[in-house]
Amino acid sequence: MFFLTSAITTCTLWAMIPLFDDAGSRSFPFKIWMPVDPQKSPHYEVGYVYQMITIYISACLFIGVDSTTLSMIMFGCAQIEIIMEKVRQLQPLSNIKLKPYKRKQQIEEKNALFIECIKHHQEVVKYIEKVEDTYHANIFFQLSGTVAIVCIVGLRISIVDKSSVQFYSMVNYMVTMLSQLFLYCWCGNELTIRSQDLREVIYQTPWYDFDRKFCRLLWVAMERMKRPIIFKAGHYIALSRPTFVSILRSSYSYFAVLNQANK
Repeated sequence: MFFLTSAITTCTLWAMIPLFDDAGSRSFPFKIWMPVDPQKSPHYEVGYVYQMITIYISACLFIGVDSTTLSMIMFGCAQIEIIMEKVRQLQPLSNIKLKPYKRKQQIEEKNALFIECIKHHQEVVKYIEKVEDTYHANIFFQLSGTVAIVCIVGLRISIVDKSSVQFYSMVNYMVTMLSQLFLYCWCGNELTIRSQDLREVIYQTPWYDFDRKFCRLLWVAMERMKRPIIFKAGHYIALSRPTFVSILRSSYSYFAVLNQANK
């Protein structure tokens, strides 16, 4: 909701720039070629409405694509939490003296539940790999583009008049881009943390109360889960909070160089 509100606010501020900063002359919100003359009516009104409709549609499309990708990543997190709840159902066997066949039946049921959890985890891993293969290029270019956008917008903020609408629109645009970047890194980080927590939850099961088959399954699962699930942009950049901080540092370094060159 914050990302959506910030994006819509940015588009609204862009629409206000010609009305406040360029009040003395007619101009469109975006300095691009238009097949109409801004000095004539209704040419100016038609061009102005056209530009604003297209930018709002573009913002909504970006939000829709990002929401779909982020929802798929968070769906993977939810599935891991479901597995953890299943694993927590593996309680110790009853202290009451059981008949051999009853005890064997309970152990087989718990083995079957644990096998189901392992298969569920493998399906989650395949699902995340499929999502990554589908969206990794899009996310990679967004991360790369954000660095350049933050540098340019930061340089623009340092130049424009602090009391102008353009200044506030640039500040809000930077907040929008950073919030988009943070959402991706936060979701990827949550996925990795959930996969690590699952390994700890599995180890906390009362394995000492079950048979050798369960212990062998536990050993295989623990070895498999040594490598946490990491969602990568471009199959290279891991989506995590350290990555977000690293991108901010890189953006500031490039901004400092551009600002010094501009001066």
